[in-house]
Amino acid sequence: MADNHQPHFLFITYPVQSHINPSLHLAKHLATTTGAAVTFSTAISAHRRMFSSTPNSDKDFNDGLITYLPFSDGLESHISGSMDAKEYLSVFRTNSKRNVSILVNELFAGGRPVTCMVHTFMLNWVADIAGEYGIPSVLFWIQAATVFATYYHFFHGFESLIKAHDDEPSFSVCYPGLQQLQIRDLPSFLMATHSDIYYATILDSFRELFQILDREQERVKPRVLINTFQEWETYALASVSTEIETIPVGHLPQEYTNSGAGYLFKEDEKKYMEWLDTKEDGSVVYISFGSLSVMKKEQIEEIVQGLKESKRPYLWVLRKDNREKKELIEIEGEEGEDVNGMMVEWCSQVRVLAHKAVGCFVTHCGWNSTLESLACGVPMVCVPQWSDQGTNAKLVESLWGCGVRSEVNGGGVVKREELVKCLELVMGNGEKGVEIRTKAKMWKDKAMDAGIEGGSSDLNLKAFVDKICGRA
Repeated sequence: MADNHQPHFLFITYPVQSHINPSLHLAKHLATTTGAAVTFSTAISAHRRMFSSTPNSDKDFNDGLITYLPFSDGLESHISGSMDAKEYLSVFRTNSKRNVSILVNELFAGGRPVTCMVHTFMLNWVADIAGEYGIPSVLFWIQAATVFATYYHFFHGFESLIKAHDDEPSFSVCYPGLQQLQIRDLPSFLMATHSDIYYATILDSFRELFQILDREQERVKPRVLINTFQEWETYALASVSTEIETIPVGHLPQEYTNSGAGYLFKEDEKKYMEWLDTKEDGSVVYISFGSLSVMKKEQIEEIVQGLKESKRPYLWVLRKDNREKKELIEIEGEEGEDVNGMMVEWCSQVRVLAHKAVGCFVTHCGWNSTLESLACGVPMVCVPQWSDQGTNAKLVESLWGCGVRSEVNGGGVVKREELVKCLELVMGNGEKGVEIRTKAKMWKDKAMDAGIEGGSSDLNLKAFVDKICGRA
């Protein structure tokens, strides 16, 4: 319960795993390190999954640190595929904006006035609500600072150039202050066409977001919290610093596990941590393509064969919606497991990456996975598919040097021989493998220094709270 002197931050989060996890981590970190009151709100559909093991899972919840208040987006009974992306987001926006406004009003009326609203992208209307109540709002950018800068420059002078070459994967783009990128490295939404309603709708949302920041810049320099570390992306943060106050507030993922109450996916009951305890240090290949990507049947088959050929122990997260009986029969033995590996439907990724047995992460390069792997010092084999993943893979391979980007065939599939080659490059005893592992540890150490009390992220977050509260 917030008192009259305690700042109260209201987090509004888009209801998918990739937004909820980093937002919830920041919310917990803010409450723990600054003593602020924090309320966390997402759509009822996601809230129910977060607290599915608790009674009345669609009701308010308090875990002793954070209060969780769901809002209705009017889509609780929505059937997937029944409307296109534009219609879906329109319905989501109309209902969510109305109900979040009511929530803010009820918090004020109940003696818990909101000091600041923090929101992820896809929720541009939060700024309107904050304006109505005369309170500040701030964007929490849940992707890399490089990706933020890429979008910023796209909408400020580079759109026509990129559109003119969007069918040339190797065409180079030189953004101010950033390393040279190729078209294939850019966020896939930048190549949206009007015929692709989903991509075009998402790009329009990003366009609106940066228009809001531009309008805010007419009054005051906009603040944007970014889920990264100063030491990881110094140049990307600086590349937009004249126009935007970018505030890197990345924190150590080891502080929180991505499982239990408050998370959308529940851990597999298999004893995978105990299994990891039986393996040699740095010997295990960990494979996960995140919470959204659906793998092609061919890709699953190629990974199956690649793992067999590599002869390395592996832990593979393969969600239920990605599983097909044929592939499981081929890779698993009579007891449901390959003697050399384990397959689970979901796991606590941070706990796995922090385990000494894990020597490589085969990843889709979503930013949450990339950040967690880098912060745990685990080298990566990158298999980017869409959105920001190509940019993250570029950072891993070229800027940080802590992994490799796999090559794919014409169908976007990593073939078995390519997977074997990449695993040997990253985990083998060759000079390149040693260099990759050394750099992975170096970036982990930088994150550790930034995330501790008195580190850059800690100081940035506390300074942000002080400014919001008028103490600086």
